[in-house]
Amino acid sequence: MEFTIALIKGDGIGPEIVDSAVRVLDAVSEKTGVKFNFKSYLAGGSAIDAVGQTLPEETVKGCLEADSVLLGAVGGEKWNSQPPENRPEKALLGIRKEMGLFTNLRPAKIYESLSDACPLRKEVAEQGFDMVIVRELTGGIYFGERGRREGKFGPEAYDTEAYSVMEIERIAKVAFETAMKRKKKVISVDKANVLETSRLWRETVHRIAEDYPEVEVEDMLVDNAAMQLVRAPGRFDVMVTSNMFGDILSDEASQITGSIGMLPSASLGETTRGMYEPIHGSAPDIAGQNIANPIATILSAAMMLRYSFDLPKEADMIEKAVNDTLNAGLRTVDIYDKDTCEGEPLGTVEMTDEIIKRL
Repeated sequence: MEFTIALIKGDGIGPEIVDSAVRVLDAVSEKTGVKFNFKSYLAGGSAIDAVGQTLPEETVKGCLEADSVLLGAVGGEKWNSQPPENRPEKALLGIRKEMGLFTNLRPAKIYESLSDACPLRKEVAEQGFDMVIVRELTGGIYFGERGRREGKFGPEAYDTEAYSVMEIERIAKVAFETAMKRKKKVISVDKANVLETSRLWRETVHRIAEDYPEVEVEDMLVDNAAMQLVRAPGRFDVMVTSNMFGDILSDEASQITGSIGMLPSASLGETTRGMYEPIHGSAPDIAGQNIANPIATILSAAMMLRYSFDLPKEADMIEKAVNDTLNAGLRTVDIYDKDTCEGEPLGTVEMTDEIIKRL
């Protein structure tokens, strides 16, 4: 088996953490015989510096020709003076659009060895949780009609939330298919007591649920979901929700795991090709110091193997190696606790070495 992976290392710590993920994939290749071909492309601030635009056509072409994309992180204060249409973050929206990526999968789990870092009550953290948030990525209020006008009380601004049946159907199917591979439970989050879009969302999700009789489906209002994430996160398995609600709730879920440096994500469309990236930013203040946590990017590579390449055993290898490394008390500085960890905090390269040892 052979796959081509487009690498977008990006800005800040992006090159370091992507290099770590490539090393792990190369180690998997040596052990399994699956071959990975890597091709690097520019996007974000590094592309602005090199060619003057945040998303070069060559990068778009390379992403469309690859089997999947592995991205580090983009952005930084250096490029804040760029016009809005050429900001580094626009590269992400452009790639998602060109690749037709409408689903964002964001797993959030607490590792037993990191439970002390969880900000929740000890008894809640010790119960554990392991969820996947399925966020609709290309519709809703972020993409609706917007503008400014003269209103009842003077100048006002407006943004429009709109969803079609088709957009809800396809994200609901992703959620139910994901649940079939997990605990067969879906919680659909909306605001159906207020919003008409949420009422259509709820109707459509329940209609799609009829095709998945094995999956238990529950509706939950978004304000209750925000509360339950900190009160009883273990009740969630697969959560499916709209673009804006998913944006907020997935960030909340990331924080209760104890470290944003641990969490991967996947953006998917109609085909198996996807874009995989850590949820954290480019952290330019620590770039080049060999202290960034590579685990989120390494786990993003594992998600690529699982969801795009249908290599679940190889994905399990990586995830188990990460877990074993953490259980050994080895940490990067962002998750280091001198009272519970072995030795001194590891650098980016050294943590990657330890994960590879345990593959």
